[in-house]
Amino acid sequence: MKSFTVSVFIFVALCAPFLLLCAVVAADRTPENLEEIEALTSFKLNLYDPLGVLNGWDPSTPAAPCDWRGVVCTTTNINNENRVTELRLPRLQLAGQLSDRLSSLRMLRKLSLRSNSLNGTIPPSLSQCTLLRALFFQYNSLSGSLPSEFGNLTNLEILNVAQNRLSGEIADGLPESLKFLDLSSNGFSGPIPRTISNLSQLQLINLSYNQFFREIPASFGGLQNLQYLWLDFNHLEGTLPSVIANCSSLVHLSAQGNALGGVIPAAIGALPKLQVVSLSQNNLSGRVPSSMFCKMSAYPPSIRIMQLGSNAFTDVVGPESGSCSSVLQVLDLQQNRIRGVFPMWLTKISTLTMLDVSGNMFSGEFPTEIGGFTRLEELKVANNSFSGVVPVEIKQCSSLGVLDLEGNRFSGEVPAFLGDMRGLKSLILAGNLFSGSVPASFGNLSELETLNLRHNNLSGSFPEELLGMSNLTTLDLSENKFSGEVPASIGNLSRLTVFNMSGNGFSGQLPASLGSLLRLTTLDLSKQNLSGELPLELAGLPNLQVIALQENKLSGDVPEGLSSLMSLRYLNLSFNGFFGQVPATYGFLRSLVVLSLSGNHISGIIPPELCNCSALEVLELRSNSLTGHISDDVSQLVNLNVLDLGNNNLTGKIPNDISKCSSLQSLLLDTNHISGSIPASLSNLSNLAVLDLSANNLSGEIPANLTDISGLVYFNVSSNRLEGQIPPLLGTRFNNPSAFANNQGLCGEPLGRKCVNPADKNRKKRLILLIVIVACGGCLLALCCCFYIFSLLRWRKRLKERAAAEKKRSPARASSGASGGRSSTDSGGPKLVMFNNKITLAETVEATRQFDEENVLSRTRYGLVFKACYNDGMVLSIRRLPDGSLDENLFRKEADFLGKVRHRNLTVLRGYFAGPPDSRLLVYDYMPNGNLATLLQEASHQDGHVLNWPMRHLIALGIARGMAFLHTSNMVHGDVKPQNVLFDADFEAHLSDFGIDRLTVATPAEASTSTTPVGTLGYVSPEAILTGETTKESDVYSFGIVLLELLTGKRPVMFTQDEDIVKWVKKQLQKGQITELLEPGLLELDPESSEWEEFLLGVKVGLLCTSPDPLDRPTMSDIVFMLEGCRVGPDIPSSADPTTQPSPA
Repeated sequence: MKSFTVSVFIFVALCAPFLLLCAVVAADRTPENLEEIEALTSFKLNLYDPLGVLNGWDPSTPAAPCDWRGVVCTTTNINNENRVTELRLPRLQLAGQLSDRLSSLRMLRKLSLRSNSLNGTIPPSLSQCTLLRALFFQYNSLSGSLPSEFGNLTNLEILNVAQNRLSGEIADGLPESLKFLDLSSNGFSGPIPRTISNLSQLQLINLSYNQFFREIPASFGGLQNLQYLWLDFNHLEGTLPSVIANCSSLVHLSAQGNALGGVIPAAIGALPKLQVVSLSQNNLSGRVPSSMFCKMSAYPPSIRIMQLGSNAFTDVVGPESGSCSSVLQVLDLQQNRIRGVFPMWLTKISTLTMLDVSGNMFSGEFPTEIGGFTRLEELKVANNSFSGVVPVEIKQCSSLGVLDLEGNRFSGEVPAFLGDMRGLKSLILAGNLFSGSVPASFGNLSELETLNLRHNNLSGSFPEELLGMSNLTTLDLSENKFSGEVPASIGNLSRLTVFNMSGNGFSGQLPASLGSLLRLTTLDLSKQNLSGELPLELAGLPNLQVIALQENKLSGDVPEGLSSLMSLRYLNLSFNGFFGQVPATYGFLRSLVVLSLSGNHISGIIPPELCNCSALEVLELRSNSLTGHISDDVSQLVNLNVLDLGNNNLTGKIPNDISKCSSLQSLLLDTNHISGSIPASLSNLSNLAVLDLSANNLSGEIPANLTDISGLVYFNVSSNRLEGQIPPLLGTRFNNPSAFANNQGLCGEPLGRKCVNPADKNRKKRLILLIVIVACGGCLLALCCCFYIFSLLRWRKRLKERAAAEKKRSPARASSGASGGRSSTDSGGPKLVMFNNKITLAETVEATRQFDEENVLSRTRYGLVFKACYNDGMVLSIRRLPDGSLDENLFRKEADFLGKVRHRNLTVLRGYFAGPPDSRLLVYDYMPNGNLATLLQEASHQDGHVLNWPMRHLIALGIARGMAFLHTSNMVHGDVKPQNVLFDADFEAHLSDFGIDRLTVATPAEASTSTTPVGTLGYVSPEAILTGETTKESDVYSFGIVLLELLTGKRPVMFTQDEDIVKWVKKQLQKGQITELLEPGLLELDPESSEWEEFLLGVKVGLLCTSPDPLDRPTMSDIVFMLEGCRVGPDIPSSADPTTQPSPA
């Protein structure tokens, strides 16, 4: 008792100064200070703060709240005290709702919470902060309306709530002190308040991207200080008010994307400070006044940018004097109705840098005066009716970077002088009448990025001059008369993303060098005379989205390697000579939108796996030799628009669930051997326009509800075995006998056959049906009775056998079983807890020779692993955890949880020991075949013959399945490396060392020198090193490194600081030196074999896993899906969900 009293005395003595200081601080604070602290604390409690930026808001600090982050205080004249005047917390990822208590900050002048994730409504109580001058709430997720109480903020100058989810009408009575009002990118609606004109100090109004309607208020003309008026993309109508010309300070006028009509008032062009006019995408008409282009007042010209595209203007008015004083730099008149010759006076505006008159009705020759545009950087005159030759004077536009002459009537040879314009980056001459060959001078255009010569009359072989354009990204030579072969040196254009040569006369085989175009997204070589097989290298183009090779003479098996192109959206190989089967692996192409293989020699069934392509909109397999039936899984293709399976050998019935393809517009199943009836559920296809079921073996009646499909414009059920009356409404709508012909049992219009009264025929059918039903019912009843008696006898026999077995059990065994089989010692002390076997701690100590050094299997960051050989011949692995583990109760709880994590590719925890003070043991199955690191090392010493391709693939798939199971259980491994991949007696891979961080901490003395706090050097992801945290994405990166090491035999530590295994693999692929990637044991792979393609797909999976951006990496479930598609055979058990495979018993 005495010692307790002394302890209390010491505690009070130590705490007394602190308590005294707190009392002094509290005494120094005024009620206003305390109220502000309470308001800010309430504000903080309402927020989710992922970055912890508000953790320093401590009310006990002497200077609180003035020393808090984001809080600014100012000394007031009253009592000379500090009060909160600013709260600035932008771009801090704060989430939650705004607290009403902010209204207690009565001296607040500025509140900035922009660029966060705030939601909820704006508190009307903020109007009590009457000294507020600036409110910044932009870039959040605030909703509701703008509080009408804000009218009381008589000092407010800036109100910015852009990029939120606010809605409703804007109430009258905004504070007249406002200078900047930004309500853009919300859901505000209704008319623009006319009372805005009362805000005479306004300098900026931004109401863009809302739903305001009606006209622009004429009262805007009274805003003399207005500089920026932005009304883009609303639903405004009426005319542009001429009184806007009274806004003498206006600098920027923008009202794009509305429904404004009428003419542009000429007075607007005379505004002395106006620099930008953006009125595109409206219904403006008439003539564009000359005041918009040239000086028309005593003031110097000011308009620099004028955007009037997508309207209905019919003319541009030039100055009466012929001369034009202007500072105009950008003129956009595209998509209007201006006709006639090119306005010559425009060439006198020498300041122009961009001129776009595309999509008008200009005609005649292009003026030679165009050379006067010496500063012009972009010239676009596409889709007019200009004719003649391109004037040579255009090369005087030395700054020109974009020249677009598409869709005119220019003729003659392609001008060679264009090759002298070395600053060109985009040259578009498509859709004209040019002839001859491509000039050799085009080889000088080293900066050119886009060259489009589509739809002309150009001829000759592939222009060799183009192969030196190293910056070229888009090359379009389609719809010309080029011939010859595609040159092998096409691979030199390494930056090419779009390559289109369709509609020419190229022949021969496609060069393998196409595989060097690693940035290629679009490849269109359709409508040619190309032959031979597709080069395998196409499967190595990771960014490819479009492959169009239809209407050629290509042959060989349908290329399965294309299933590795995960970005592929369009694949058209129709009307060639391909044979074989449709690869089931095409089901991996989840981004595929169009698949067209019509007009080939393809046989076999339609793979059900195609129904996994959930984005598919067009599936065309017409005119092949396909057999089998249409899978019921077709209902999964909810985005399907066109399904064309006509002219094949399909059998079976039309699936009822095809009606779930609600987007279907065209269903073509003609000329097959489909039987059964026409499903009445087809009437649910409300978007269907074409239905062709002709030339099949369909029977029964035509469903009358097909008339419910209002948009059906083509219908054909001829040449079937249909019967009954044609639905009258259907016969009237498609009054063409050929649509119903060759059906012997059909009657009614438009066939002209009368239908017999079916009453007598139906009576006989009903009698026969009744007899059949009664007979079948009797048989079924007899069978049920027999089955019931048999089941009863069998149940009694099993009951007797079970009772006899219970009697044979010993009492001791029964007692042991009642204990759950988890503990091997008496209660009351430390126990070796086993989940299955009964093993004592003493036996375990003996089995490891008292944890002798000779029994050590491995040394890991989580302690030593010993081999334990028991007297009964059983062998286990015992992990002795280092000091510093969790307390006993928490350790047991975590170990029990970890023991429930079971999967065939994970090392399963069989038991544990938790004794005082820090002795901790974990019991695992013994893995006799070592780990992957040792196996790879042995393989390299034996020329790789230990590990062939199927074995490597099984190892990769096993690791992936184990990791996928962990990730679906919301567990992160954190240290995936070859040393943690163990092999059982059957050489099946088991991932180890997961979840142990929940039980202990890594000990530096026992951890490898190559480990880090978040994994092992060479295998840990870059973001994990930076953040010190492991995630599922960092696990995927580590798996990718292990996969590349498994495939290539290269260890990550073999590389220099400037190069890692990922960069090395990419370099070999870019060089086309794929054999350099092969481990010696894989050099026997045949490049023509499926194993070669499987290896390349494995490499691609490794590169996807190691993408620099974690968001670009696939999930482990996706990786299992891809790797399972690598090999299809009895050696790899495929699974729809690989993460659910249990651990072997």
